[in-house]
Amino acid sequence: MNTMQPEPHIALIVEDDPDVRELATALLEETVLDVMQVDSAEAALSCLQNRGGEVAMIFADIRLPGTMDGVQLARAACTLWPTIRIVLTSEATIDGLDELPDCVTFIPKPWRGLDVLVEADKALREPQSPVA
Repeated sequence: MNTMQPEPHIALIVEDDPDVRELATALLEETVLDVMQVDSAEAALSCLQNRGGEVAMIFADIRLPGTMDGVQLARAACTLWPTIRIVLTSEATIDGLDELPDCVTFIPKPWRGLDVLVEADKALREPQSPVA
């Protein structure tokens, strides 16, 4: 019986703007990653609870509807799924970017597709170390 975990192969997009979410989805579908999309941090956590071991990358907006924002999502994901590459993005000026967890990369909006693809490549080739 094979009890090995599957290789991470999912990019989870967390974005409340449907146009931006579709743009990110179209971009990441050009990679070997499967793409899942949700519109809130709470929905992302639900996905992670079910499939966290399969997620290679989270691409999330900082400003999200609901009780959690992208930074809180990133902190939870860094703690519970430390090998996932986390990329946060925002078009607003955000205070405290220097206080983001070490496991987080920040790309300002409007982001360039190449920057997102570089992070997707890193998610596959250089997963985060599970040991801080």
